[in-house]
Amino acid sequence: MILEIAIIVIYTISLVIIFAYSLSQLNLLFNYLRAQRKKDDAPKFNFKDPEQIPLVTIQLPVYNELYVMERLLDNIALLEYPPEKLEIQVLDDSTDESFDTTRLHIDRLREKGLDIKHVTRDDRSGFKAGALKEGLKIAKGEYIAIFDADFLPEPNWLKRTIPYFKDRNIGVVQTRWGHINRDYSLLTKVQAFALDAHFTLEQVGRNSEGHFINFNGTAGVWRKQCILDAGNWEGDTLTEDLDLSYRAQLKNWKFKYLENVETPAELPVVISAARSQQFRWNKGGAENFQKMSKKVVKSKNISTKTKAHGLLHLLNSTMFLNVLIVALLSIPMLYIKNEYSHLKPYFYVMSFFVASTIIFFVCYWYMFKSIYGGGFKQFIKYIGMFFTFFSIAMGFSLHNSIAVIEGHLGKRSDFIRTPKFNINSLKDSWKGNKYLKKNLSVNVIFEGLLMLYFGFGMYSAFVVGDQGGDFGLFPFHLMLFAGFGFVFFKSLTSKA
Repeated sequence: MILEIAIIVIYTISLVIIFAYSLSQLNLLFNYLRAQRKKDDAPKFNFKDPEQIPLVTIQLPVYNELYVMERLLDNIALLEYPPEKLEIQVLDDSTDESFDTTRLHIDRLREKGLDIKHVTRDDRSGFKAGALKEGLKIAKGEYIAIFDADFLPEPNWLKRTIPYFKDRNIGVVQTRWGHINRDYSLLTKVQAFALDAHFTLEQVGRNSEGHFINFNGTAGVWRKQCILDAGNWEGDTLTEDLDLSYRAQLKNWKFKYLENVETPAELPVVISAARSQQFRWNKGGAENFQKMSKKVVKSKNISTKTKAHGLLHLLNSTMFLNVLIVALLSIPMLYIKNEYSHLKPYFYVMSFFVASTIIFFVCYWYMFKSIYGGGFKQFIKYIGMFFTFFSIAMGFSLHNSIAVIEGHLGKRSDFIRTPKFNINSLKDSWKGNKYLKKNLSVNVIFEGLLMLYFGFGMYSAFVVGDQGGDFGLFPFHLMLFAGFGFVFFKSLTSKA
């Protein structure tokens, strides 16, 4: 009986945490809807007056980006900005043949009159954070725009972002990510769905009410003074962008998020690349919770509500761990429920999962509608997309939970870059990409076993109890079976 009670208690705690997170998402939805009715009257530089156009440095942190460097450099060269007020730094830590091809391409662009520098280091200490910090030492610009290698800003991007720095309290201007290969495969559609929720509902919902948001590592601009005032880039977490964002906002710097400025980028098309990216983001989130949560709680400059949203934001990746706990214990709970009739009142807690799912469903619908439009046909399409996303997200829960646990325990690991492919359509092939990992993670075996485990959960629905089964958790187990099955088989075949 002690074991059963322990299972019920742990299961309930995880469900309540997920429910609390869903309520925070609901609050962000209300904030988002209110923000749509507000007029943006923020002060802006008048670029018709040359005296108001500031000096800008663009930083391009790259490491072994053979397939996308030419595209990146050619795209950056198209940015519309007075050449005498624009500096470009290619922060190149590459160790393969891309280093030489990049250097030659930079030379050609410099001959055309572009102020572009090839900034290199002897070692990769601090990884991306270290490269950004190194470049900052010699950056001429008052404002620092940052783009990862797979991002393709529109020519007028600087003209749509830099003017907002007229407000001297603004430390960062962040834009919304777009996806040039959103429809390439089911994997890219699910990734786009998740990122769209972050870049609409969450970023707008937090920023519009003055809660902490994060610079997303790319497609944004920093005020150089803000970076230095917040303590500069640090490489002690895998998400240096989230770290510096919180340190800056704790110093009372304001962030400006521009939902209407979209910066296109390429999504990972192979599941091994997506796993690498997910691991870094989720471990980094947990690391930053350990690093920043006490500072947020103790801060006297922010409201209680902003603190609550900040803590839940930092705990974002930890939701995967709670989802995994709920999933693993749901089958024992099914048997306990039907074995001990006197405990049945405790099982009303299961409704927390249903309530949380409904809240997420409603919140993400508004995100989906803002991008694709409303209407009955779109709503039907959304239902399929939501449950597909939900299933595959749960299928990643073991992988991401391991990352979260490592982050909370302080286990150090290298910054593993996400391989880029330069793939926009089904005509393009990712096969032969030299940066793909050749070895399967041992986690894949456990994901296959979990697929079978939740298959057993579906079977259990038919045989538990003496009332002809219990199908309350059947849909949940079906999604888990499908999600872990997708991740398992895609990992085996390495096909997008």
